[in-house]
Amino acid sequence: MVQPLSDQQRREALQTLPGWSEQPGGKAISRRFVFGNFREAFGFMTQVALAAEQSDHHPDWRNVYKTVEVELTTHDAGGVTARDIALAAVMDKVARQFGLA
Repeated sequence: MVQPLSDQQRREALQTLPGWSEQPGGKAISRRFVFGNFREAFGFMTQVALAAEQSDHHPDWRNVYKTVEVELTTHDAGGVTARDIALAAVMDKVARQFGLA
């Protein structure tokens, strides 16, 4: 089983992920992505879904029109792990393909 990151590890990892923030209590990280339209938002979600399935680590997310709100936590570990940081980095990379920073 993976272990949650320490407070310091989580804060250091977040410094490498602009736009991501720690949720109260440090049990999750989150980000809001706003795309140009629904097609871009759905395309982002599709690409991320394939990567998430491949890594067997799935986001908690919500889509309304062109906005995708994401919360990452490793439920089995009870907090943020390296798996969440890795998936956040993948999401950022995919978002850049759609012109988001």
